[in-house]
Amino acid sequence: EVQLVESGGGLVQAGGSLRLSCAASGFTFDDYAIGWFRQAPGKEREGVSYITSSSDGRTYYANSVKGRFTISRDNAKNTVYLQMNSLKPEDTAVYYCAASPPPYYRGSYYLTYGMNYWGKGTLVTVSS
Repeated sequence: EVQLVESGGGLVQAGGSLRLSCAASGFTFDDYAIGWFRQAPGKEREGVSYITSSSDGRTYYANSVKGRFTISRDNAKNTVYLQMNSLKPEDTAVYYCAASPPPYYRGSYYLTYGMNYWGKGTLVTVSS
């Protein structure tokens, strides 16, 4: 059974940083593309970033987070991270990680259409 568990959310002031973690199990971790999505209250889900396998080596970011957020993966720990810097109040949302098996799509596909498996989310609140 595929399981994705997010952690690392919390309350931070604008300009601060947080690192989210997504711990995965139940599948061959390095084969899967892993993404981060978010949903603010009253808004639609937004794709934030994704990373493909280590051998494929691609990352992709939404324009709204480019240059501030960094996605990375540690295959030894079956974990993907989202380092979030220079946080803004508009980054406030529930953040979800998600996974999809190969073959991998390119460009903004995952951020637009989502992925196959989802975690339950972690809340990030950025105060002004």
